Amino acid sequence: MFFLNADNLQQSGIAHGFFGRKGGVSRGIYDSLNCGPGSGDDRDAVIENRSRVCAALGVASLVNAGQIHGTNVVTVTKAWPIGATPEDDAKFIPLGDALVTATPGIALGILTADCAPVLFADAGARVIGAAHAGWKGAIGGVVRATVAAMEALGADRKKIAAAIGPCIAQANYEVGADFRDRFLAENSANADYFIDSDRADHFRFDLEGYVAERLRAAGIRHVIALSADTYAREDDFFSFRRGTHRSEANYGRQISAIVLK
Repeated sequence: MFFLNADNLQQSGIAHGFFGRKGGVSRGIYDSLNCGPGSGDDRDAVIENRSRVCAALGVASLVNAGQIHGTNVVTVTKAWPIGATPEDDAKFIPLGDALVTATPGIALGILTADCAPVLFADAGARVIGAAHAGWKGAIGGVVRATVAAMEALGADRKKIAAAIGPCIAQANYEVGADFRDRFLAENSANADYFIDSDRADHFRFDLEGYVAERLRAAGIRHVIALSADTYAREDDFFSFRRGTHRSEANYGRQISAIVLK
C-alpha cells in the first residue's frame, strides 16, 4: 500500500495518510485502491479498499461526506456506513466538503482525483479536520470554514497544522481566460497563481499554491504542501483530468484520511 505522510501531522495521538492508488483490489481503470463509492467501481471492492485504509490507520471507522465542491463543514460525532447501494449512501452520507471532529477512533476521509485534499490537526486541543479543496471550494472559502468549525470544537488556529496532499500540478492544469478572470475579480493578487499556457488565451493554474495561500490567510502558521502531482504520477495516483484526456468512462478516487487515536 502506498501513502504519503506530512511531517507537521506526525504528532502524538494522531494518525494520517495521503493514500494513493496502490494496494487495493479494484481492477481496470480503478486499479487498485479506489475508495470512492460513487465511482462506478464494484461496490464490494470499494468497501474492501476502505477496510484496508482503516487497517493501515489502525481504526475501525472511516467516513467521508458527499462532496459537492462547496464549503459546508460536517461536524462528526459518530460514524456512518457506506450502504449496500448508492441510494443507501444518499440516506447515510451527509453532503459537505469538509469534516471536523474531536471524537477519537473515527477517520475523516477526503476523496480526490486532482482536487487538493487538506488535513488539519490541533494535537493539543485534540481536534482534527479534513477538507476537499478544488478550485470552487478553495475560492469559495472551504478552508476558512473548516478552521472556524475546528475552533468551535476548541482548536486554536495559531496551533493548527495543515498539510496539502496530492493534487494536480500547475504544469498540467490548463484553464481558460474566464477561469482566470474569476480569480482576478476576487483579488488581483491572484494573478500570481497563473502562468501563460501554450495556447492563446489559456493559462496554467497553481491550485496547490492557491490553497496554501488560503490557509495562511485563515491564520494557519504551520503549512506543508507535498507537491505530489496526481496527473503526472499515473502509477501512484488517480486523475480525473488524465482520464478525461483519454476518454475513459470514469475514474478512481484516492483517499486522504486523519484520525485521533
